[in-house]
Amino acid sequence: MEMGTQHVAKLEPFLLMCKAAKGAAAAKLIQDATSAPGVFVFGELIEQPNIQELAANEQHSRFYSLLQLFAYKTYADYIHHKDALPPLSDAQTVKLKQLSLVSLAQNSRILPYDELLRVLNMPTVRELEDLIIDAIYSDIVRGKLDQKQGQFEVEYTMGRDLEPGKLEELLSSLQNWASTTSAVLATLDQKLAELSTRSASAKKEKEQYDSTYQATLREVADKQKEARNANKPQNFTGRTGVTAAGLAELARERERQQQREREKAKESENQDSMDIDEPAEGSKGKARK
Repeated sequence: MEMGTQHVAKLEPFLLMCKAAKGAAAAKLIQDATSAPGVFVFGELIEQPNIQELAANEQHSRFYSLLQLFAYKTYADYIHHKDALPPLSDAQTVKLKQLSLVSLAQNSRILPYDELLRVLNMPTVRELEDLIIDAIYSDIVRGKLDQKQGQFEVEYTMGRDLEPGKLEELLSSLQNWASTTSAVLATLDQKLAELSTRSASAKKEKEQYDSTYQATLREVADKQKEARNANKPQNFTGRTGVTAAGLAELARERERQQQREREKAKESENQDSMDIDEPAEGSKGKARK
């Protein structure tokens, strides 16, 4: 059952009894309806002919004003017109304060405890929170008590009866809301279109960047490969088919051959020197004679 529907259903017994209630009985019916648990809407009851007659009855007109108070007004209004209204029972006082909470919740999503304590004339925060919790269980408001921040965060609230003459004001407010909503939606559509364009442009730029990046990587890799090939030793092959290693070996062999020839030449020189230093055998004999 949606919020508010159950409250209308709980008013129906009083609507049935109202058909036979006049004068003091109708006044008593108002007292009962405004005290009954779960009854938070009174618009249909006010429209009943027997209730309307009380407005012109000097003795019972204040009960008609009391019903209007519960239908449209707040606890602060009761304080201002207390002398012209019947005294409230404890049940009526609690209900009127809860209805006042609904009115405040319709105008602001965040309700500070300090403001609620003042407007609802609550002596302590504990009693204020109990009042709010009872209102939540009665399904006339929904929200969260934030004790750390000292506030009531409203999520949803029932609608109260619409006071006569307020329909045009409500329609004007709804039209302003509709205009504001349309403007916001148009702005959002424009922003979404801009974001879509930027996203497409960013995607294209990224693709171009990736393409350039990959091309650069390939170019760098090719240059590194060319550099490695240029620094790599190359085997030389002449017409004879001798490699560079073979040429080096031939050079070493030639060097060894030259070394052997030098050693032989040196040995030959040493031998010649020995022959010159020793005299001939014939010469020795002549000298002894």
